[in-house]
Amino acid sequence: MSLLSLIAVFLIEQLQPLDYRRIIAEPLGAWAEFIESRFNAGAYRHGILAWCFAVLLPVALVGIAYGALHALNPLFGLLLNVGVLYLTMGFRQFSHHYTEIQLALRLGDLERARTLLAEWQGRSTYNLGSEDIARLSIEGALAASHRHVFAVLLWFILLPGPCGALLYRLALIVRDRWNEQVDEENQFALFSRQAFSVIDWLPLRTTASAFAIVGDFEDAVYCWRTQPAQWPDRDLGIVLAAGAGALGVQLGRPVADGVEVADRGELGLGDPADVDFMQSAVGLVWRATVVWMLLLFLLGLASLVG
Repeated sequence: MSLLSLIAVFLIEQLQPLDYRRIIAEPLGAWAEFIESRFNAGAYRHGILAWCFAVLLPVALVGIAYGALHALNPLFGLLLNVGVLYLTMGFRQFSHHYTEIQLALRLGDLERARTLLAEWQGRSTYNLGSEDIARLSIEGALAASHRHVFAVLLWFILLPGPCGALLYRLALIVRDRWNEQVDEENQFALFSRQAFSVIDWLPLRTTASAFAIVGDFEDAVYCWRTQPAQWPDRDLGIVLAAGAGALGVQLGRPVADGVEVADRGELGLGDPADVDFMQSAVGLVWRATVVWMLLLFLLGLASLVG
């Protein structure tokens, strides 16, 4: 059933792409802010209670609904799986921007590539060159493939029904929104960060492993072991370093945004990023997806044989 759900979601997404920000990110972000406004008194324990309401309660309700529907008819459970997966995962959340940037760079239209990158990542792109744009786009695509595909997929496999997919998406949105709302001296958001780090620990490493398997394994493992600590977000640096090593491309490094310079560690080995490496990154992500689907098929086959 899991494999059928995933195939159905991939097909539906190609036919009818989802407006992720309007349909998912904004409503769930508003939900997170609503819970924060009711529970935030600055204490760590308030953050724990609020996180349970914001994340675990919806996941539990969806789990109960799935169990009831599956008991009534397995087809109903399958439909709920497909619906939740369609809302919580998918390539089209980032592939449209990425493809448009890639096309603009091939045509030599730097101004349009800068505009598209700014719309996608919400950052200043003033005076960025083609190498910087390609590098930032590849980093965004590797991170988004983890956040929107591989991590959701793993939790979908680990928990019954669509509970895992919803757990990951809610935990990520709650962490991001509460970090925006709470200052550094307030302990309310601390638990949401800790909880998401635990939830994302295994997915980060399985995504990095998948990139290593389908790319340059030796360089991917070397970069994974030596470079993530240099990245501002060390956890996400695991995926980016492994992906850069698998591709044989240089990512990270300082980027000048107008008059400011973002100091970022170096990731990967090999040649500087360009539009050709952008295409290679697409191939890497799709090969990793095929490995995941094959693994899921083998697990399903083993359960049937058992």
